[in-house]
Amino acid sequence: MVTRIITVRSQARLIFLSILFLLWGMAVGCSSVWSGSSLFHPAAAPSAAEAEEDGDRLQNAFTYFLMASMAEQNEEYEEAKAYLQKALEYDPGSSFLHSKMAGVLKALKDSDGALKYAKKAVEIDPSIENRMLLADMYASLKEEEAAIKEYRKILDIDPNQKRIRLILANAYVRTKQYLLAQEQLDRLIEMDPNLVIAHYYRGRINLELGKYEEAENAYRQTLTLSNAMEPAFFDLGTLYQMKGEYGNAAKVYEELLGYYPANVMVRERLVHIYYKLGREKDAESQMEQIKKMSQPGDPSRQTLGLIYLRQGKLDESITELEMIVTAWPEDDKSRYYLATAYEEKGDRKKAFEHFNAIQAGTEYYSNARIHIAYILEEEEKHDQAIEVLEKAIELDEKKVDLYLMLASVFENKKAYEKALEVLDQGLKQDQKNVELIFRQGVVLDKMGEKTRSLDRMSKIIEINPNHADALNYIGYTYAEQGIRLDEAMGLIEKALKIKPDSGYIIDSLGWVYFQKGMYDEALKYLEQAASLVPNDPTIMEHLGDVYFKKGMFKKSLEMYEKALSLNHPQGEKLKEKMEELKKRVN
Repeated sequence: MVTRIITVRSQARLIFLSILFLLWGMAVGCSSVWSGSSLFHPAAAPSAAEAEEDGDRLQNAFTYFLMASMAEQNEEYEEAKAYLQKALEYDPGSSFLHSKMAGVLKALKDSDGALKYAKKAVEIDPSIENRMLLADMYASLKEEEAAIKEYRKILDIDPNQKRIRLILANAYVRTKQYLLAQEQLDRLIEMDPNLVIAHYYRGRINLELGKYEEAENAYRQTLTLSNAMEPAFFDLGTLYQMKGEYGNAAKVYEELLGYYPANVMVRERLVHIYYKLGREKDAESQMEQIKKMSQPGDPSRQTLGLIYLRQGKLDESITELEMIVTAWPEDDKSRYYLATAYEEKGDRKKAFEHFNAIQAGTEYYSNARIHIAYILEEEEKHDQAIEVLEKAIELDEKKVDLYLMLASVFENKKAYEKALEVLDQGLKQDQKNVELIFRQGVVLDKMGEKTRSLDRMSKIIEINPNHADALNYIGYTYAEQGIRLDEAMGLIEKALKIKPDSGYIIDSLGWVYFQKGMYDEALKYLEQAASLVPNDPTIMEHLGDVYFKKGMFKKSLEMYEKALSLNHPQGEKLKEKMEELKKRVN
């Protein structure tokens, strides 16, 4: 170690130099940290000449550090990096200089370099400050487990670091280690029962875990300690909405509005909830308040336009959004929803015009191209739709929905091999995307490759055992073939629990009963399916089949005729059944 004489002498020189820099107007607040940061390890006490040389090194290091600080203050990070490199040449054992270099490299977005210097700072001096820097570096690189390890080491040094304990809890939440996060929050609350943020995060964790009662209690405790904490109100309101308790949700948002009357988002949520509760006058009153808070054409009126759009008030939505887009042509969000309103109204020309005006590279571009492709498909301009989507994929190859839409266009053209090729391209971006795999199964089925189709559906169940459409698809395929009917029923019943209002799944269950010869049960489910999906030709045919089996020939013929009018895919085969049936009726 450096002798006390050298340390004092070095400090004197550094203080003198620091005063000179301060006189020149260069305020640097790190000199006190600096004095104890250098590490020398001579075998014996240095001679006077060596001491002099060491002092000069420290002085030179500090001079470059001051120059680096000035450059950093001016956001000249490359220059700061160069000065710090020189400082480290004179004082390579300084943990402080290493930590400063880590910060500069982080500003330069050199994450790997920043991490290297942060690690070196900890290696030289494993202090709380250096470990905190290293942990934050890991967190910024999303190396969560490494960050957690460092945060835990800090708490081993000082268990009373409440901020670090809170950061650690947050890291556990990000990595979905909720029980460990709760442990940290419990410890925080034990240390400080009135720590508002700890109660709030306890609510967030319980909400994530679906423990609604515990979440509600935590949010209520948060609001008791801080009665105007906006995020706690929002989360509590969200909790009630998730539970379908819209009356309680309305009360929460009304109370929040008392604290923050200018919060448009609160009023927007209230409009949505009031409509759910049938309180239309209250909803309209909130919309009037939103109008009074801004002028027509103001971007803040976007909320109003979206509310009108959700409520199906297309003309009002178009009026609001059109004024915003006229005043702010670069507002892609308003333009996107304006185009959507025109599309829902049936004005394809206007919708196309606004979707097409959304520029590449913006957030709404890819979705706008998908809508354009839909419009072109409706006009049977398949090749143009393909061109639009292929160009969009070139610009945004990660967007899975583009592949789904493009495959759909090829599917409509009966270009099944091409559709499969596109879906394979999409799966290269996301190997476990169940929607892409499901579409593969559908296309393979249309190609008559039942075995490969079922294989794709089974793959989906491996990824997501509760994928209702895949469960139903497998079950219906078995029923259609008249095989493994008990297994088919089990699969379809599971799907129905997930989607209890799906007419297609109800039809599948009815068809299983039909194949098992249980016609009364089949009739009950098939009639229910037909009421839910009255325009599906296959469901109409199934209902006709069960009427036929029960000797209800007139009703059977009526259903077959309806199925034919809905463009049944096997029209000729259906006509043969109808001719046979007419003989019986006559």
